[in-house]
Amino acid sequence: MRLATYLPPGADAPVAGEIRGDEAIAFADGATVRGRLAAGDLTPADGPAVPLADVALLAPVPRPGAIYGIGLNYAAHAAETGGEPPPQPIVFTKVPNASAPPGGPVVRPRVVRRLDYEAELVVVIGRDGGVGGYAVADDVSARDLQRREPQWTRAKGADTFCPWGPWITTPDAVPDPEDLRITSHVNGELRQDSRTSDLIFGIEALVAFLSETCTLDPGDLILTGTPSGVGMAMDPPRFLEPGDVVRCEIEGLGAIEHSVSAG
Repeated sequence: MRLATYLPPGADAPVAGEIRGDEAIAFADGATVRGRLAAGDLTPADGPAVPLADVALLAPVPRPGAIYGIGLNYAAHAAETGGEPPPQPIVFTKVPNASAPPGGPVVRPRVVRRLDYEAELVVVIGRDGGVGGYAVADDVSARDLQRREPQWTRAKGADTFCPWGPWITTPDAVPDPEDLRITSHVNGELRQDSRTSDLIFGIEALVAFLSETCTLDPGDLILTGTPSGVGMAMDPPRFLEPGDVVRCEIEGLGAIEHSVSAG
């Protein structure tokens, strides 16, 4: 099942429902995506249906309670930064206002000049702190702030720095989330091309590690890390500019495509 939050044509209020084929079908009982995740409810949606092409997709959970990120969690990415694979997960957080629709836009703050992309597999928490589904995100990062500030909250948690979606695909539809192709393109140019099999710490290990100290609630996100090919590691480095378009895609989970604008 693919769970989504969207604006139907002409609507002012968001609707939650299921993406089935080329249609967006609302939950007739008014349930939210977070509510469905909390209940583990996979009952097919049976409300009004509209063409998927006619809706505006929003972040599936518009304001997650917590957004956890994992640093240097692909072997090839750790290598391109000149580092060794970490002995345990490197955890940072993004604030809820970082959550943005899959189409963005991402707004570059005026203080930032070195803006970078990071295509990532998202684990969405479901019932009882378990995995409720998977999605695609861009872990947008301000490399200049990240380099000079030891804590990454501003560098990675700025407003709109977590566009994600386009929907949440439930685990029953993802046989092996740790062997999926993951790519990113900038203005149509392929930048990242890897597989989630390059993850250093897998999904269950990350959920268990975070659960040692943090209560994981339905709708919380874990951004599991990015593969090699980020702009910072290119020679010379290539950073995002206003007007650029970033596309992040994961096999079987869909794609997000957002623009960059100046703040």
